[in-house]
Amino acid sequence: MKLRGLYAITGADLSQAERALASRALCALQYRDKSADGSRRERDARWLARLCRAHGVPFIVNDDVALALAVEADGVHLGRGDEDIAAVRARLPGRLIGASCYDRLALAERAVAAGADYVAFGSVFASPTKPGAVRAPLTLFAQARSLGVPLVAIGGITLHNAPQLIAAGAHCLAVISDLFDAPDVAARALEYRRLFHEGG
Repeated sequence: MKLRGLYAITGADLSQAERALASRALCALQYRDKSADGSRRERDARWLARLCRAHGVPFIVNDDVALALAVEADGVHLGRGDEDIAAVRARLPGRLIGASCYDRLALAERAVAAGADYVAFGSVFASPTKPGAVRAPLTLFAQARSLGVPLVAIGGITLHNAPQLIAAGAHCLAVISDLFDAPDVAARALEYRRLFHEGG
């Protein structure tokens, strides 16, 4: 799967994800829920997985490999302290594995060597979701281009600052608040898609 464009990450209101998918402007949708309610998380993930399949959008589960397997997700996104990428690759053959690499190129190099299909850097800007997150310089995207995998930018991304990231070399923009807090989620998703078309 070639990833390029708006990579949506779910917020609290999952109905908004349905609106975003209906725009046909997403390159991927990640389900992110840190709650301890496993049965609800599986129910929500199954619903989102069905929606994503209906719209032809890759469905990624954040952090939880067992949940990704249970709902037949297209992949999983791993962060610091999650399972080893090489071990997850053995459990998820043929599926997407993404890795959070924060502000460190060396982490991205190791992740790709272990089998990651894409890497994410951030927070690229101050993030309302993770206000204490480490900041990643935009120069990382040019430095990581030689890795040969899609590069995802995350953290504090808005329509206003998104063009900087595309120009810097980000293939995907991972967005939560600026997408799902918009008055018209589908319209906002389409605005992001236009940025990629304008940027070539």
